Amino acid sequence: MTLTEQMLSPLSDGHVLTGLRRADQMWSNYKTANISVPEVVHVRKDSSATELEPVEWDVAIAGGTLGILLGAALAQKGWRVVLIERGILKGREQEWNISRQELQVFVDLDLLTVDELERAIATEYNPARLSFHKGTEFWVEDVLNVGVDPIYLLDTLKQKFLDAGGRLLENTAFQSATIHPNGVSIHTENTHTENIEKQRITTRLLIDAMGHFSPIARQARNGQQPDAVCLVVGTCAEGYAAEAEGDRSSVDLSTGDIFASITPIQNHCQYFWEAFPARDGRTTYLFTYVDAQPARLSLEDLFEDYWRLLPDYQRISLEQLKVRRALFGFFPCYRNSPLQLPWNRTLAVGDSSGSQSPLSFGGFGSMVRHLARLTRGVHEALDADALSQKDLAKLQPYQPSLSITWLFQRSMSVGLHQNPDPNQINELLSGVFEAMNDLGDPVLKPFLQDVVQFRALTRTLFQTTLKFPLLGLKVVPYVGLLSLLKWVVHYVNLGIYAIQSRLGSAIYPLLKPLFTTLPPKFQYTFSRWIDMWVYGSGGDYHG
Repeated sequence: MTLTEQMLSPLSDGHVLTGLRRADQMWSNYKTANISVPEVVHVRKDSSATELEPVEWDVAIAGGTLGILLGAALAQKGWRVVLIERGILKGREQEWNISRQELQVFVDLDLLTVDELERAIATEYNPARLSFHKGTEFWVEDVLNVGVDPIYLLDTLKQKFLDAGGRLLENTAFQSATIHPNGVSIHTENTHTENIEKQRITTRLLIDAMGHFSPIARQARNGQQPDAVCLVVGTCAEGYAAEAEGDRSSVDLSTGDIFASITPIQNHCQYFWEAFPARDGRTTYLFTYVDAQPARLSLEDLFEDYWRLLPDYQRISLEQLKVRRALFGFFPCYRNSPLQLPWNRTLAVGDSSGSQSPLSFGGFGSMVRHLARLTRGVHEALDADALSQKDLAKLQPYQPSLSITWLFQRSMSVGLHQNPDPNQINELLSGVFEAMNDLGDPVLKPFLQDVVQFRALTRTLFQTTLKFPLLGLKVVPYVGLLSLLKWVVHYVNLGIYAIQSRLGSAIYPLLKPLFTTLPPKFQYTFSRWIDMWVYGSGGDYHG
């Protein structure tokens, strides 16, 4: 029996181990380019295409776990919103980690009161560590140190959604959608009853919030293999011993790790760790960045390394642990992101759109970061009836701050044909983060929250080159000249967007009285330009 079988078999009568192997089968399909392409979106193009009568809803959102965030915000603005959820809309037990200032958007959008926001915070710790094998180690405050209770948060947002007139269809699976000139006809099936019940929903706009493996997103990507994948395994467990004064054989359970490595490259992977306190134990993740080649390790293989390395990482024996939950998954990333759906009246958000960087797990943090922008944008699109493919593509534009992170991801991964120095990635990260730490929180904190800004990046490059002049040269042969040239283009665009963001934000308040007299579609387009420049340059970050 493997360590993974031994540790996971007792959880949920073996269902967790079964779920891990099911995820591994899906990962195997992605590695072998055996990705099914569903045909779930259809367009009525013939001359007999008729308009829908009546169109019951303004917005239908498929995927409720994170779709409820946007659904509740739109319902609060008075739009008719229906939310389709395959199961019961409820949060998981494992907290969602985020930084406190990012949560202010819930109060700003009237989704939570200040008291409700405080109740939603299950855990909070300081400081958090960054540490690299044989390299630097330092600590930061107030970065990804808040654990949000998903159960309370989603229950609260669900009630706000219903109170605002939204309709929630639980145990309802999205099946297909047909695009008509004036709306979308959505077909669903009830997943809870023995006798399958079908239902038809009509809406002006369909929003896909079903995640990485959404059938709508898979159809739009047409079987494309991901350009990169983040593999993640971990647990939430009890049994960790609190650190005694002067005792170096235990871990300070009041602190966490944002980013830590304890080993050199192995299995053509650089392993990274994340750890933080949870309400019912301590959560630890092991993750790595890879491509989707058939020879890449499985999630179960990664879990074996997790159990092998965890005792050294957290200074604990496996026999002491009481595992409460196992966590695992693979997160595909695509260079052509955010995804712009090719149909009218459809919009992908969250993980469906790939709006997270290839360095992050996406999910809650990415959705929260874009929640205000998407709420404002969808509201204005509905108001202006700007629901064509061209109009909605403006809500998911090219973002240099996102595209520029691809080189960072590439420099933290190893090709199967490459054999760099075993500690090369640790040396690179140690030098770069040491430079950012020297430059202070305005440079370091945005990057740790997945935000890249031109001025901070430029200062980091200059400081790193000054302190470690040969560090970057070692990486060039492994990332490739073409990747480097593409990165330079994104870097220049990041600077251009930063200038445009400052100019646009300064000019817009002065010209706003004039713009309000112009047609709604023009106002919608101009607002999307402002958003594109602000978010595309990382200007939305406020530390």
